[in-house]
Amino acid sequence: MSEKKVPMATIKRLPRYYRYLSDLLRDGIYRISSGELSKRMGVTASQIRQDLNFFGGFGQQGYGYNVEHLYYEIGEILGVRTLNETIIIGGGKLGQALANYPALARRGFSVVAIFDINLELVGQTIGGAPVYHIDRLEEFMARNEVRVAILTLPKEASANVAKRLANCGIRGILNFSYVDLDLPPSVALENVHLTDSLMTLSYKIARQEEENK
Repeated sequence: MSEKKVPMATIKRLPRYYRYLSDLLRDGIYRISSGELSKRMGVTASQIRQDLNFFGGFGQQGYGYNVEHLYYEIGEILGVRTLNETIIIGGGKLGQALANYPALARRGFSVVAIFDINLELVGQTIGGAPVYHIDRLEEFMARNEVRVAILTLPKEASANVAKRLANCGIRGILNFSYVDLDLPPSVALENVHLTDSLMTLSYKIARQEEENK
């Protein structure tokens, strides 16, 4: 990988490259130029080349990209070939939907347990993962090599649970709770604010309607 600092915008495009390359392989396409990939993705060819050059380029002049090789290399960069034992904190509707979401396992995130305070849920199995009471969190973490936690909690509970996870050595948190978390640099954090996305969508719709008047 290049020693240059990779822009966050490039990092956020990598999963999209990975998804399109997967579709190409499924369709039996094993070679593609940056121009052809550009037309499919709606990203300029120069942007594609610039993004990939941060990691070594991978293309050959006059040939383009070997789709299978590029798919493998981006998978390595994203770390999806590493098994990430994952827990879900919050066994409500969103937590249950994520536990039953097959794409998590396909991308290397294996849900091994769910934690909740609801005694009616404790002892059940959701999506193949047992549900434990949140009081057993530290005990479970000490006995298992959990790398990722997904928070689907009310915001008033999230900060405390996130600190507990950090103290247990969690490597990364996917935060669906509508609150900003203060975590040590050793913990990677990705926030998913659904209402922010909905408001952004609302803005785009309003602008389109304004332009069409």
